[in-house]
Parts: sequence; structure tokens; C-alpha cells
Amino acid sequence: MEQLTLLFSLLLTLHLSVSGVSSTTFTIVNKCGYTVWPGILSNAGVSPLPSTGFVLQTGESKTISTPTSWGGRFWGRTQCSQDSTGKFSCVTGDCGSGRLECGGKGASPPATLAEFTLDGAGGLDFFDVSLVDGYNVPMMVVPQGGSGDNCTNTGCVADLNGACPSELKVMSEDGTEGVACKSACEAFGSPQYCCSGSYGSPNTCKPSSYSQIFKKACPRAYSYAYDDKTSTFTCASADYTITFCPSPNTSQKASQGQNTDSPSPPQAPTSPTTVDTNSPMVYEGAAFDQSLMSASTCIHVFRSQILAGIITVAVSLWGF
Repeated sequence: MEQLTLLFSLLLTLHLSVSGVSSTTFTIVNKCGYTVWPGILSNAGVSPLPSTGFVLQTGESKTISTPTSWGGRFWGRTQCSQDSTGKFSCVTGDCGSGRLECGGKGASPPATLAEFTLDGAGGLDFFDVSLVDGYNVPMMVVPQGGSGDNCTNTGCVADLNGACPSELKVMSEDGTEGVACKSACEAFGSPQYCCSGSYGSPNTCKPSSYSQIFKKACPRAYSYAYDDKTSTFTCASADYTITFCPSPNTSQKASQGQNTDSPSPPQAPTSPTTVDTNSPMVYEGAAFDQSLMSASTCIHVFRSQILAGIITVAVSLWGF
């Protein structure tokens, strides 16, 4: 009986090791000169996290633990308040729950999104910062302690609220400043901009003059639906820091001296603050898929070897 107990304990320990039962931590940091109310939405079919919305004053941070198989998105809400009835709402990024907690509701565009799928193909975490639903707050995602050729920081730290074309700009309630920048899809609803209908494939939906404004300012962020090759990143065994306004003194006010009300075609910002682009970009379609298959194969071989070891140990103990 003692041998069986020892065997069960050993098998359980090895199983937990193979399964990778642990957690991934996300540290959310607010370096903006204003308050940000982060929101969190888990992907469909994924259990929601205990916290789905909270407040971060300037300089504050909060660490959240998630299962390694979690997937979802983070974003920042700005200019939030509570009315006389207790209803909570935000000028940008509002999730429509009427409360501080989003409770399973997503961000109302425009909003800068940090998207994650943990423990995906090949055991890798897939993540990106997306401007497909527009932009409201500068954001940076930095992996901590991870590994992989494409495991690097990504984000959008430029002030796109200031550089936003007038037809995409969302103004503050008092009309004095730009607080968000819509996507062309939200602003115009055209299939060409939304990558829908006859434009619903990578071959037919191409970058627009509007998405190129986002892409030039933030080359590592998703600028439209099929902007995959330079915008998706992968890590193994990483934790993540998500920082709002990683550059000091980022404001929501329009840039000085820019005539964004001009009816002329929108131009990209002349001198945006961009993410460091010195790290290598590895995501190149088919070649990237092949590397994932190799990683997956290695994991299966590794698990097979461990299972073989388990059987060997079991047989030895049983024979003893």
C-alpha cells in the first residue's frame, strides 16, 4: 500500500510538471499624467478573471495572475465618472456595464487593445497591441523572463490623439481636446475599411491611407485586420508588463501646431514617438508556421519521453 501511495504521488508530480500547471502574471502600470481605468475581457469560452475593471491613479500598478491557458484583452478607459444614480461611464473605452467592473463586456471603440492567447500553438503565448478598433491611450507590452526569437516588446507609444485626422477624431465632452482616434471602419462603415464582404480576405483587404497613419506612427501595432506579419509576437514561459503612457508626459491633448481640421488627405505624423524597432522581426507567414510545427513536435517528444519515464518508474516500483 505504501508503494502504491508513493507511486501515485510521483505520477501526480510528473503529470503537473508535464501539464505546466502554473500561472502567468500581468502587471498593469499607469504612467499617464491622468487616471486610467483598465478593463479586462476574457475570450469566448475562457473563464473570466476575478477582476474585470479597476482604477489606476498616475504612478500606480496592479498585478493580476491568470491561468497559463487564459486568453483575452486589456485596455484603458479614460475620463470616467459616476452620475447621481451611481452609473459609472467613461468617455473612451467604456464597456457599458455601468459599473467599475466590466463583467464580461468589451471596450466600446475607439480603444487601444492588448490581446493575448496564452499557451497556444507550440506551447507559445501569442500577443499583440491592436489599433484595429481605434486608439485612445498609448500602451506598451513588455515580456518578462520569456524566451523565443519573436519574444519582444510591442505597442503604440505615439500620441495618435493629437495626430488624428479630423474625420476620425473623438473630442472631449467640452470639445477642447481630442481624446481618441476612430478606425476608418468605425468612422465610415465601408467594407473596404472593415475588411468585410468582398474585402474579407488578406488578398482583397489592403492597408488604407488611414491605417497607414497608425502603422507609420506605431510600426509594431496592428493597424488593420490583416496586419499580421509585423504585429503578432510570441513568447514561451513569460510574464507581461502592460504600461499605459510608457513615455513620460503623454497627454490626451492635440499636438501643438497641427491643422487636423484641414480637408486635405490625411498625412502620417512627421515625427512620432515609436517603439524601438531594432529587435528582429521573425513572423513571416509560412516560415513562421513551420517553426511552430517544429516547436510543437519537440513538446510532444518531450512529453513522450517523460511518460516513458513514468512507466519505467511505475514498473520498477511495482516490481519492488
